[in-house]
Amino acid sequence: MTRAPSFAPALLAYMAARDTSPVTIPVIQPADPFLDMAGEDLRRRIFLTESETGETLCLRPEFTIPVCLSHIRDGSHTPARYAYLGEVFRQRRAGGSEFFQAGIEDLGGANIAKADARSLTEAVELVRLAAPEAKFDILLGDQTIFEAVLKALGLPRGWRMRLARTFGNAALLKETLTALSSERAPPSLTPAMAKLASKGDAAALATAIAEEMSRTGFPAHAGRAPQEIAARLIEKTELASVRLTKKQFAALSEFLAIREPLSEAPAHLLRFSKSAGIRLDGALAEFLARVSEIERLGLAASSVTYDAAFGRPLDYYTGLVFEIRSSLQDLGPLAGGGRYDRLLTLLGAEKPIPGVGFSLWLDRLEALA
Repeated sequence: MTRAPSFAPALLAYMAARDTSPVTIPVIQPADPFLDMAGEDLRRRIFLTESETGETLCLRPEFTIPVCLSHIRDGSHTPARYAYLGEVFRQRRAGGSEFFQAGIEDLGGANIAKADARSLTEAVELVRLAAPEAKFDILLGDQTIFEAVLKALGLPRGWRMRLARTFGNAALLKETLTALSSERAPPSLTPAMAKLASKGDAAALATAIAEEMSRTGFPAHAGRAPQEIAARLIEKTELASVRLTKKQFAALSEFLAIREPLSEAPAHLLRFSKSAGIRLDGALAEFLARVSEIERLGLAASSVTYDAAFGRPLDYYTGLVFEIRSSLQDLGPLAGGGRYDRLLTLLGAEKPIPGVGFSLWLDRLEALA
């Protein structure tokens, strides 16, 4: 069992003074929400076990998902802000597999820019509280801007979703863009099925697939359902029919190369949108509102770096993403977080609940204190 660092009480006091409710999360958690929601980076690092009834369980690998599940299960009202400090368990290349994290999850805030800015500034203040002498860098990305660029460039929904899933993974994004810029063969289908796939007629295609399964004696329960196969074939057909033009590729490359102080980013994004001949009005207005809120809360936008290609390796982020790292030591993130507006609905909430939050890696902060 590891121990909490000496500055843990100060972190708890800070969070308690910021309109948060402390939350206690059991160490043993159902594994499925993490396996379904958290991305490959986390899925391959969690510690799995099984209950006597056969349920797949795991040691708590992070707090965001269980905090959201607790909020849904208890029927709590929003807005609500939860604070936590406790151990998490996941495989790491260095630093051990059992360590402390602390953080705040902010659920239901109607003012997105204000909640985003508060999350970032609170993370920075907690890092400073834990390691007052440390020098660190703040990196910020925005998946909303990235997705707005993809949509404005006229990419079909299937390609937008595929590219959005690569956000923050530079190698995979490059590979996907290369594939999108090249000729691709459509899936091998009978002429009748190919026609249905090209029309996007999922119901008729699923019926044709089911009939083919029955004719060949291949039972549907032996693999994916006909409806799932049909949806995938339609997506593959759509993806194969689209090729990124040189102009679109150049615009995306120009956008992804943007990296500069956050104070200069709104003007650069506006210049980019004009040169690319696209409109980013809504996403850009939200971006500018967040920058203004960050400044209002006392964090200089010039001290934050905006990287248009930056994302974090958890699948549930939808907008703002950020990390705080040591300027002098390669310890990994000292803090990281972002916005996850779809997560609570995917976890079972009856209506959409916006959310934003962050976690601190206390062992890394202790190394700097």
